[in-house]
Amino acid sequence: MEDPYDSLGVARTATQDEIRKAYLRLAKKLHPDLNPGDKASETRFKAVASAYDFLSDAEKRRRFDAGEIDASGAEARHEKYYRDYASQGQPYASASGYADFADTDDFLSEIFRQQARRARGSDLHYSLAVAFLDAVNGATQRITLPNGGSLDVTIAPGVHHGQVLRLRGKGAPAPGEGKAGDALVEISIRPHPFFTRHGDNIHLDLPVTFAEAVLGAEIKTPTPTGPVMLKAPKGSNTGTVLRLKGKGVPRDGGRGDLLVKLKIMAPTEANPELDAFLTSWAPANYDPRRGMLT
Repeated sequence: MEDPYDSLGVARTATQDEIRKAYLRLAKKLHPDLNPGDKASETRFKAVASAYDFLSDAEKRRRFDAGEIDASGAEARHEKYYRDYASQGQPYASASGYADFADTDDFLSEIFRQQARRARGSDLHYSLAVAFLDAVNGATQRITLPNGGSLDVTIAPGVHHGQVLRLRGKGAPAPGEGKAGDALVEISIRPHPFFTRHGDNIHLDLPVTFAEAVLGAEIKTPTPTGPVMLKAPKGSNTGTVLRLKGKGVPRDGGRGDLLVKLKIMAPTEANPELDAFLTSWAPANYDPRRGMLT
């Protein structure tokens, strides 16, 4: 382990004030806050801090000078049991190592100035209402900022209601040399007139006529990516659910499904021909309420 006098660059006859000044001079040069990312400076600073901690202890210094202990604080007669000096405490790892900075205003001021220069800008928060189909399929939407500027937000396919998008570097600028903050955009999804979302699947109630349900038909059906032809089987009823695979919300490796529930709709306008047909229609053994009334 390096001799503490050598670490601080002072003579063995140095006074406590000379040791303290040497320490502060080196600390100002090597402190990690003034040398961000410089591992060599950080390692050297730890050695200097350890040396100062050692020599500022009058009893340790006396015993070291007398040859009773070595630079690690271990007893000289137990050299084969030397241990890493980490067990003696590293001032850099605790608040005690900064005690001597309390009356060194220029040193602290320099650290604070460095930190202020590197401080990051504030994050800014926005809300963005998105159309249902834009949330499903993805889109780009523009936010008008309070200062009159604008911000283009890319909405990824399948975004969720309440999801917060982080746009890095689009927040408030830093007061100094630091990076700008982020823009945090919370998404709200406007409801659709006939689509609803459940997880990665989309649900649709599809009105059909008597003829389409009874006889079966190919029905033009809306989906989030455009209309397709849906084959309704013969003898369908209200509540029959048909699945269109891959027509739901995008997800990793594919999409959810569109679940189409058929809903038979009777004509709301007068139709004499239909009235006449149903009046004369009396199918045998047809009772939709069979089993309900006993």
